Amino acid sequence: MSRSVSGLTDDPRLLAEVAAHPYPLLFATVSGAHLYGFPSPDSDFDLRGAHVLPLAECVGLDDPTETVELEHVRDGAEVDLVTHDVRKFFRLLLRNNGYVLEQLYSPLVVATTPEHAELKEIARGCITRGCRRHYAGFAQGQWELFAKETPHRVKPLLYVYRVLLSGIHLLRTGEVNANLLECNEDMRLPYLDDLVARKTGGPEKGAINGVDFAFHRAEFDRLLAVLEESAAASPLPEGPTSRPALEDLLLRVRLKGRAA
Repeated sequence: MSRSVSGLTDDPRLLAEVAAHPYPLLFATVSGAHLYGFPSPDSDFDLRGAHVLPLAECVGLDDPTETVELEHVRDGAEVDLVTHDVRKFFRLLLRNNGYVLEQLYSPLVVATTPEHAELKEIARGCITRGCRRHYAGFAQGQWELFAKETPHRVKPLLYVYRVLLSGIHLLRTGEVNANLLECNEDMRLPYLDDLVARKTGGPEKGAINGVDFAFHRAEFDRLLAVLEESAAASPLPEGPTSRPALEDLLLRVRLKGRAA
């Protein structure tokens, strides 16, 4: 049985996965349903982060290993660790990518370095109005997944709401928060507690019976419009402003050859 979210950061299964990584890590954090606030009893553990390739692998003839994916079953639980080399991760930050921002600012930290803390400060310049496109596109994809499946599953429906509320929260406050229930403290959507209870009380791929499809379609359209309105009114810059600082950090980390 999985631990509560509060015990994840020192869970030996997650620490073992991090220790198995072939490169030094800048950071590794918990993502997925545990971060979003609705893990099922059988949910996998999703770890995400950034690693540091040695300089020799970056300047040689062969293409570097920019993405590392590890997956093991540890003490009955599937643990999935995906990291990008710092250069790729920094480039993704410069593309208005809410997904990597959520990984960076996840409060569920399994591995960290001083450079991780520095990156979180620098990356505030990557929290932009342009992130609207990421959240709108991700929500649309999850809605299409929910709509086409029979029977409908609660997981993609919750992902629809999680993505939309996280995007609205970011655009309104400038803060990255991937937790659905925390973001709903402002939106106060009364039906989310029931959906979360269904997800956390049942299997990861559990179906949702008696779903009011028309209602959720209308809510999807309404919240998508709220996302667009929030972007139009947001004081955030349209695009990233921290490229020079990211370049400086990348060069320092790369030349040192490791995370401190």
